[in-house]
Amino acid sequence: MHIRHTGAALVHVAALMLGAQSSGAQNSRPDSIRKLDAVKVVAAPDEKPRITPLQLNTLPATASVTSKKIDETINIIDTEDAVKYLPSVFLRKRNNGDTQAVMGTRTWGVSSSARSLIFADGIPLTALIANNNTIGGPRWGLVAPEQIERIDMMYGPFSAAYAGNSMGAVMEITTRMPDKLTGSINQTQAVQTFDLYGTSSTYGTSQTAATLGDRLGKFSFWGNVNYQNSHSQPLSYVTSATFPNGTTGGFAAQNKLNANANILGATGLLHTAMTNATAKVAYDITPVLRAAYSFSSWSNDADSFVDPFLSASGQSTYAGQAGFASGFYGMSESHSAHSLSLRSNSKSDWDFEAVATRYRFDEDRQRLPTTASSTGTTFGSAGRVAVLDGTGWGTYDLKGTWRAGGLAGANVVSLGAHYDQYSLKNPTYNTPDWNTGDVYSSVASEGDGKTRTAALWLQDAWRITPGLKLTVGGRYEDWRAFDGFNANGSTKVMQPAVSDTKFSPKASLAWTARPEWLVSTSVGKAYRFATAAELYQLVTTGTTFTAPNANLTPDNVLAAEVRVERRFEHGMAQVSLFQDDVHDAIISQFLPLVAGSATLYSVISNVDHVRSRGVELSLGGNDLFVQGLEMSGSVTYLDAKTLALTGQASATAAPGSSIGKRLPNIPDWRANFVTTYRPADRLALSLAGRYSGTVYTTLDNADVNPNTYQGFSAWFVADAHVNYRFTQNWSSSAGVDNLLDRKYFYFHPFPQRTFVGNVKFNF
Repeated sequence: MHIRHTGAALVHVAALMLGAQSSGAQNSRPDSIRKLDAVKVVAAPDEKPRITPLQLNTLPATASVTSKKIDETINIIDTEDAVKYLPSVFLRKRNNGDTQAVMGTRTWGVSSSARSLIFADGIPLTALIANNNTIGGPRWGLVAPEQIERIDMMYGPFSAAYAGNSMGAVMEITTRMPDKLTGSINQTQAVQTFDLYGTSSTYGTSQTAATLGDRLGKFSFWGNVNYQNSHSQPLSYVTSATFPNGTTGGFAAQNKLNANANILGATGLLHTAMTNATAKVAYDITPVLRAAYSFSSWSNDADSFVDPFLSASGQSTYAGQAGFASGFYGMSESHSAHSLSLRSNSKSDWDFEAVATRYRFDEDRQRLPTTASSTGTTFGSAGRVAVLDGTGWGTYDLKGTWRAGGLAGANVVSLGAHYDQYSLKNPTYNTPDWNTGDVYSSVASEGDGKTRTAALWLQDAWRITPGLKLTVGGRYEDWRAFDGFNANGSTKVMQPAVSDTKFSPKASLAWTARPEWLVSTSVGKAYRFATAAELYQLVTTGTTFTAPNANLTPDNVLAAEVRVERRFEHGMAQVSLFQDDVHDAIISQFLPLVAGSATLYSVISNVDHVRSRGVELSLGGNDLFVQGLEMSGSVTYLDAKTLALTGQASATAAPGSSIGKRLPNIPDWRANFVTTYRPADRLALSLAGRYSGTVYTTLDNADVNPNTYQGFSAWFVADAHVNYRFTQNWSSSAGVDNLLDRKYFYFHPFPQRTFVGNVKFNF
């Protein structure tokens, strides 16, 4: 698949829509594009969006998807699947039940989990304890797919209501709350066929979900239980520059830098058993004031297995390779979340909401051996236990909105106060028996610390004329990091407390030139403060040791966007030009740990100056060519470069070799499309595709061999989905992800052709 073909197809659809009548013309079907002030909702005519007044006034969403659209077009197993066709979005989902499904946006890719914000009913799912692909992954497991009512997204830090982590995007998931007795039972099965190197097998996933809700006068409740049992393809491989002496087997290969990295065996063959349970209750204190409480519990029991490709004297062997030991582990995780909210919806001058949340890693432990047999397939008793027990966060938000002159007034003022505290507790212990991990002999390493942020914000939306609206605002933030502690063997360091204050102004101007035309321009300043893991966590990957840096200054971004939208009788077209100019971007580079030393280490530090600029084209339409045919898609081009750099891309890179090179972990092109045909009300047939260009992972773009393990290759994946509603209560779907069985890597080998089937009963 060549990107020019995708772009040509989308431009062709745009040309067809440009020839259509304007949105003021009469139409045999209601217009499927609805406008709710700043929020664009692409929804079927019979759906009733439930958006709070504060969300309406503070989240100028530019992309949305509803539960009906999800059911009809997406092979959904995990909640993150719901957004995989939104413009400029990439979900790093390596397997079903992946706990590390980081979201990439149009200006930031993977390893940037803290550069976007994800909420469910105002409750943060983003784990701002880290900015990486591991513990920084959003807590998607707190929201089951059956809970989703709709999802809205804003690209860029253009609302004062959100912290500087919104520099990539803000996603708000709205979940269901029933008005009558309702429930469902949902069974999903998936089977992946996988063939790569020495592995040729099938891997299955089974998921069972049940929901129940009702409204009894002023009281309403909703409960959900979701259980998933899944088996993944190999997520990692053991590699070596040479084959171990006395062994046969394995596969000759090169790594992304074109150095020898022979494949000795597969690891990360992950079996997970996950349970998510959520209970929500709400009470209408008055007709316009509602109190709500929710509790979520998520648990995961996982085991990772290995498969050596080597043999010695006719017997399989680990050949003493430590990679087999680190890839063979057990995990026990139990997390919980609470939220309490009070919200008004008066539809008059004033509205407010107060939300408090708490998230805790009640138990989170990973046990693994440290040595593998040199002659057979056994492991030594000694090992390590990585513990995250007690890690977590709490957030508190008080927001209000004032409509000067009521609903018809020219000014809408929103304001709020925010407080959060994030705590990282991450010791790794040595243990004489890794199988149980009950006894700790000593601390191997430790990285603990806390961050807290207090903020005040104010925003005014002024409708200057019926067609012209100016929104200005600002956010003041007071940030502090403290209780930092690091240990590596017998070396212990108490890190100094650091603090900072920043003010971030925002402004947007939207002009509705005609009912079918909307032109907007936005500019926003944002500061993204370092997470506790960036400040304090010790990380070792292979032979690379990444040291913590307790003196990071925040990402300093000036973002701007110009967006032009044209609506038609049966669709819309939207073009966005955008730029992020970032000083002090927090990115790993190689620097001396001691001033003047010639020895360089990988250190999370501030890259002096980077810039991303690009263009995004989004299209959508209903009843194109024939009645019942719906098409949507997007193409994004990004030019992201390093403009100034103090350190080096690697220990051996020439100084200055990164200047002018593409930023790591971000593709230059992204594209997707979804085509859905509804020949009857009960039947929906969908064909979709996703494309990503080549990604560099080094600052000097030294990745010359991307389509290999640990490389980031370009890829195109096609998906198909069929949804049929038998009766009002019964429905079923079947589909295929990666229909063309594309083999590609995003560091890890990603899933190959996967068949998905689902049966649902609603009442």
